[in-house]
Parts: sequence; structure tokens; C-alpha cells
Amino acid sequence: MIDVNSQFFAILTKVGRAKQANADALGIPWKITEMGVGDANDTDPIPNEAQTRLINEWRRRPLNQLRVDPANSAVIIAEQIIPADEGGRWIREIGLYDADGDLVAVANCAPSFKPLLSQGSGRTQVVRMNFIVSSSGNITLKIDPAVVLATREYVDQRILEELYKLDSKQSVRVATTGDIPLAGLQTVDGVALVAGDRVLVKNQAVTKDNGIYLAASAVWTRSADADTNAEVTSALLTSVEQGATLADTRWQLVTDGVIVLGTTALTFQNVTQGFAPINSPALISPTATSTPALFNNSKLLATTEFVNDAMGGLRRTVYSLTQGQVITPAMVNSMIYAGGTVNSATLPLLSSVPVGSTLTFAAMSSGITLQRQGADTIWVTSVNPTINSVNINLGDTLTLTASPFGWAVTGGSAMFAYQGSIGAFGASLGSPGFQKLPSGDIEMWGLTGSTAAGVITPITFMNAFPNACTNIQLTYVDAGVQLPASRGCPHQVGAFSKTGFNYSHSGSGGAAQFFWRAKGN
Repeated sequence: MIDVNSQFFAILTKVGRAKQANADALGIPWKITEMGVGDANDTDPIPNEAQTRLINEWRRRPLNQLRVDPANSAVIIAEQIIPADEGGRWIREIGLYDADGDLVAVANCAPSFKPLLSQGSGRTQVVRMNFIVSSSGNITLKIDPAVVLATREYVDQRILEELYKLDSKQSVRVATTGDIPLAGLQTVDGVALVAGDRVLVKNQAVTKDNGIYLAASAVWTRSADADTNAEVTSALLTSVEQGATLADTRWQLVTDGVIVLGTTALTFQNVTQGFAPINSPALISPTATSTPALFNNSKLLATTEFVNDAMGGLRRTVYSLTQGQVITPAMVNSMIYAGGTVNSATLPLLSSVPVGSTLTFAAMSSGITLQRQGADTIWVTSVNPTINSVNINLGDTLTLTASPFGWAVTGGSAMFAYQGSIGAFGASLGSPGFQKLPSGDIEMWGLTGSTAAGVITPITFMNAFPNACTNIQLTYVDAGVQLPASRGCPHQVGAFSKTGFNYSHSGSGGAAQFFWRAKGN
């Protein structure tokens, strides 16, 4: 009769002990395949090692699960599931059978009635037997998944087992920054730990102790997803949630090859080191393996080399001209100088370079004349837009820019000679002539014709003053011959305006001629 003194246990039968001894001695795998249940003819059975069968077996089916107890490697756990549509019988005895059909283990259990659905209380019932063996090394723990049912516990456990094998692990609260004792609640990277916190331990002096742990008031244990060899493999990844220095970083296990947990040295690397945030990247010294070709206008990213080539610091090279050289497109955006006796060169065809390309010249040892090529023109100003060549005097510089109108004179000291009447330094140095100054002052000059005394003669300026003529001076000349003082020639200036003036003289020497100089703005 079952009471508080009843004992329930499982043992190997004599046949079972013999078969395990044989497996251990010869190394022959021993396969346990089926479980039987019985009602023992409504008696209270006591397992006997001499049994070769159950007292009254009413069901025998393949095992659903056969595994080693994770807490004790000498204990084998066998499990079978009885579905809801089988039963209507008591369960008082359990037996295990191997692949030869021999009863190798037997157990008794507290009586349990397995109802049928038709009885109104149908259920799926799990029958589990734990039995002790001397060694589980030669017992084949393999179940055919095609012939078994799985409990929810079994499914959940299998899912966790597979998830734990993934390289991407659940995040940890903090990561260590130095060697720590793997026991007790402590502060790591500025965070006070509580029991159960996940911690990435990565800086231990004994590197085999690195890994993912659960903090505890006593000794720490490795986390369930990183506590076996199958779960800790090269490229394991985890993110750090908090910490004064390591918050929001991500660490990868970079130990290659087969890892034996607790033996192999484990090394972790911060794979976010130097990463730029996606929403506002700040790249640190990025480089490119190639530079787009000169004049490339695609959406390729520009390197500093390309920018320098295209429009930056006169590229990487200073070119020296040879006499009569035809300048190539590869020389644009560079400094080009003429030394020695070089005094002429030819510009590249406009069609061979993009609009906006520049050529900068320096006449270092001699003046130089730059000739157009083909039907190209050299564009100076709207006053004088189409000339065929430009001159650079010794010591001067000149910048030409490719434009839709031709090679435009856009910079350098030599450009002042081509500004006509509109530039800040515009000038015409002949007679008559003019000179403009950046201040806005303008000087004009010329020579009057030979006129008789008393005749009022008009003079028209080469260019009108923008605002006013402020001063006019006349100097008497007579064909370059020095005259005696007795032939003085008093003169008058009047009616001067932005466009010219009138003059007359009363000299006793007859007809007279004057140099004149006007100032204005």
C-alpha cells in the first residue's frame, strides 16, 4: 500500500548493468530506444534487477527525449509523452528497453491515472525516468524526431539551445575596463551592479576567464547563452548598454579556431571603435583607394587629391615650359613658369578642358607670349574681347580661365595691360593716353596741334571722365627746339568738362604747340 513511507526509484536490471559494462569495456555504443509503462496489475511494485519485463505493461513507444542531467553527468533522463487519445489505465511501473528489445532499467512511481478524452479529462502526460549509470560516455543519446512528440518544455529548451549558439548575444549592462574579482556585487565602469546583471568580462589577467557573466553576491557564473563551447565561438558579438566609458559600444570575440571554454584565452575587440554616427558622421582621416580622373563630374566622392587637381592649390606639380611648347590639358590648374630663354608657348584647345579650368603663368627669366590654338580666342574685356595672343612681361604673372567666350584673362599682374578703360588699372600709354588708378583718379595726356595766337581751339579727351575734370596743365613746346625767353607764350584754358577743354595763347612767336595733362575722376 502506498503511504508516506513508500519509496520510488529506478535501477538498471542485470541485463542493463551487463550491457553498460560491455559498452564501457569495448567502447561499443549502447542505444536505449523505448519506454514501457504498466499498471502492475494494480499492485505496488518494487523494482527488481532480475526483471526482464514489467508486471503488466500496457504501452510501449519510442522515447521522446534521452539526455544527461546537466547537474549530474552520471544521471540519464529518459522521457516519453502519452498523447490525450491514449490511456484509461493506471501507471505504476516504468521500463526502458534498448535497441535489442531487452529491459535494461526499471522504476516504480506513485500511481497516476492516465484518462482518455472520452472520459472528459483527457490530457497529454509526460512520463520521465531518471536513472544512475556509472558512465554516460557510451550511451547513445539520440532520438528519432520523426516518431516522437515534444513537450512545451522540450521545445522551449531546444529553442533556447539553438538561440544560445548564435554569435549575436543579448546585450550586457556593462563591460569591464580592467581585471576584476569574479565574485560579489561591485561597481564596473561607474555602474553599481545588482544581482543578475549581465557583464562582459574582457580584461582578466588570466584571459581564459573572459566571457559573459551574471553578477551575484557570491561567485559569478557564466550566462546561460555563453556557458558552453558550442555557445562561445569566434565572432561572438554583444552590445554594452551602460558605463562611463563603454556605453553603446559593441564587442566581438576575435579568438579564432576551436574554443574550449575555461581553457582557451578569449580576446574581445571593440568593433565600434572609430565608427562615425550614421545620423551625423564625423570621419577620422578617411582615405580612398583611388582618385577620380581629372575633369570627372560623376557622383563619385572627391578626395583631397582630386580637389587639388581640379581647383585647389595649383595641383601637385609646378611645370617648366620649353620653347614653343604646346600646353596639355593635364597641366591645367597648375603653376607654369617660363625660365631661361623661353619666350613663347601655345595654349591647349578649349574643347579639351572643362569650363572653369585655369592656367597660371609666371615669367621668371624672360617675357613670354602665349598663342591661341586653332579657332580659339583670348578674351580680355568686353572692350577688346578677341585677341590672338597675350604677353607676359618679365616678373609678371597671368591667369587664364577656360570660358564659353575663350581663354579669359582673369588674374595676375599682366592682366592690367589688357583692362582697357574699364579696369582699376586700365591704361593706354600712347599719345594721347590715359592711366586709371585704384583710388578712382584718372590722368589723361596729349599734344595739341600748332595754332596761331588768339585762336580758341577745342581738345577732346580720349575717354570721358566718369565724374569731372578737376585740373588741366599746358606746357609750351616748339618742335622740340628750346626758345629764348623773349618768345614767351602766355596761354589760357577754359570751358573744360568731362569730355574735353578749350585753349588759346597770345605768344609773339606766331603759331605754338602745347603738351597737355588733365586730372579728374
